[in-house]
Amino acid sequence: MTMDLAVLSNQHLSLVALGQLSEARARHVLGAICYVAAPLTESAAPRIDAPLIRVLMPPLAEMKSAPSGQADTMAAAAAADPVCDVWFSGSALEPGQRGDIRYRHDGSTLFGVIELAESAPEAGSTSTPLQHTTERAYRQIFELLEALEYPYLFRLWNYMADINGQSHGLERYRQFNQGRQKAFIACRRDVVGNVPAACALGAVSGPLTIAFLAGRQSPLAIENPRQISAFAYPDHYGPRSPTFARASLVRLGSEAVLFVSGTASIVGHRTVHPGDVQAQTRETLTNIETIVQVANQQVAKPLFSLRNLLYRVYVRHSTDLAAIRDVMQERMGPQFNAVFLQADVCRHDLLVEMEASASLPA
Repeated sequence: MTMDLAVLSNQHLSLVALGQLSEARARHVLGAICYVAAPLTESAAPRIDAPLIRVLMPPLAEMKSAPSGQADTMAAAAAADPVCDVWFSGSALEPGQRGDIRYRHDGSTLFGVIELAESAPEAGSTSTPLQHTTERAYRQIFELLEALEYPYLFRLWNYMADINGQSHGLERYRQFNQGRQKAFIACRRDVVGNVPAACALGAVSGPLTIAFLAGRQSPLAIENPRQISAFAYPDHYGPRSPTFARASLVRLGSEAVLFVSGTASIVGHRTVHPGDVQAQTRETLTNIETIVQVANQQVAKPLFSLRNLLYRVYVRHSTDLAAIRDVMQERMGPQFNAVFLQADVCRHDLLVEMEASASLPA
């Protein structure tokens, strides 16, 4: 007997709340991404039989007051409790593991996670450790999807340490893009047009960590008319373009599910408003609103809006939290659903990045 749940739904839960789910509801957890400020002890980890990854990416909470004599810290951010991005299915789930991937699926949708420590390639290879490890991870993902007959990737979350760092003569994010695209090509996957939604962010430390959603229903890749598609970026952004769509829209049963990729203050292919976090936040929301408009055209009604999306907001500098939140409230009103995480964004001049999702009756 299944619970009264959507075909696929998303919710933010504290780490404690995730561990305290009833047995009946926990059976419907496809998987989760938990954001923590420090590694969890074994006793603190939630006891839940679902694929779960822990990313060292501190959740943020505004300080309500400052200690006496420290008024200049009023706008700063304090560490918040660990928070989890949890995906639920309305159907019975089957768990499994193949290679380094742990997964759960319900016959139409699959959630998987993989964590790989960066390792050097074989002698003679020109790949960097991050490029090599990224290619290995994505090849495993594609092999799993082929074996279980889940051909369509909906969404990917990519987390790595020191994303803006330089090594082997190239920024690490660009090394990641090389490895990702090499795996797409080797596994006969499209690298333009029909590509999944995705994000790539910098964690404090840790292995290359990837979570993904895939299915048996073909999604629609959505692009933003205000931006050049990421897979068509000019060469000066790296030897291989990022392989992702601005969003992905999929119909699952009677529902439409929208996955908005990591989105930032980019118009065309250029960063705009460098150094101004509030202007970057406004531009980011305008980009998401444009994506929502395109998605609504596809479902032929005003289904999605800025207010009914679930947001993950990646903040480069924790002291910018209040300014970002103010702009979001100015744009959407006081009631919006978001978690704020301290993270490095894929371009050094970007101060904030947002991703979002929604699953609504269509």
